[in-house]
Amino acid sequence: MTSTMKKAQDIFGRIVAVFLTSALGIVSGAAILAPEISVWKSAMLAGFAAVADVVQRLAKASLDGSLTFAEINEAFTGKPSTKGDSK
Repeated sequence: MTSTMKKAQDIFGRIVAVFLTSALGIVSGAAILAPEISVWKSAMLAGFAAVADVVQRLAKASLDGSLTFAEINEAFTGKPSTKGDSK
């Protein structure tokens, strides 16, 4: 499998995880704080907001024309990689 394909699979899987963790984390709070907004709408908004944040970080990292695994990790964690992994 090529490096580009591995990166794409890694990014896709992690974006799904970001969406789910953000969406599920808001479900109980939305029901209590804003009962007039349906729970699924609150979950979708939270998930999309989290994914948009990660996609923006990935876009910034790829402005130089390449995207390393270290930059991908940094986009998802919000902190620089300490391993120096630049595959």
